[in-house]
Amino acid sequence: MTGQPAFVVAIDGPAASGKGTLARKIAEHYGLAHLDTGALYRAVAFKVLENGANPEDLEAALAASAALDADLLQSEALRTDQVGKAASVVAAMPEVRAAILDYQRNFATNPPAGLRGAVLDGRDIGTVVCPDARVKFFITATVDARTDRRFKELADRGLPVTRDEVKQDLVARDRRDAERDISPLRQDAHAHLLDTTKLSIEAAFAAVRAIIDETL
Repeated sequence: MTGQPAFVVAIDGPAASGKGTLARKIAEHYGLAHLDTGALYRAVAFKVLENGANPEDLEAALAASAALDADLLQSEALRTDQVGKAASVVAAMPEVRAAILDYQRNFATNPPAGLRGAVLDGRDIGTVVCPDARVKFFITATVDARTDRRFKELADRGLPVTRDEVKQDLVARDRRDAERDISPLRQDAHAHLLDTTKLSIEAAFAAVRAIIDETL
């Protein structure tokens, strides 16, 4: 990828696998910029819902993509279960993915604040967005482990959900991510696989740090 900074870390994996937490820790430890690419699709979904449109409405999703507000990416409003479900729908639209692709690649090529590189986490970072990333990871965990994590997260926020509802939602998201025609979720051939089912975040971070340090 022309102009790619010296150091880009690509992290992919399903929801609640721990990839976001690891991406933030990597960025902080190595002084890199961080982009949660899922937040981009959540921002699009949020705007679609805010405008009273259906997440399956392509025209509405494209309009929201064109008006993407970077300041919105850190908003807690994006973290609701409703927005998450809608984000999974708009993320399956090839036209929306194409519209978001330039934003992601520009972030990797020109990380903010003059930083030397970037960490991007999502579903297609190593395979599509940053195929030439210096280091690639595919983070996974069993669906039951991911369900427990997501259920605890939602329960801690006081959201009225059941464990069964959380599991059904994760299974549905996994299916949409894996079966979509454009940029499906899959492990890149050069990505390091890390199963976090039985790992603490500290143990998982130590594992990825050991791999990254070998490339420095």
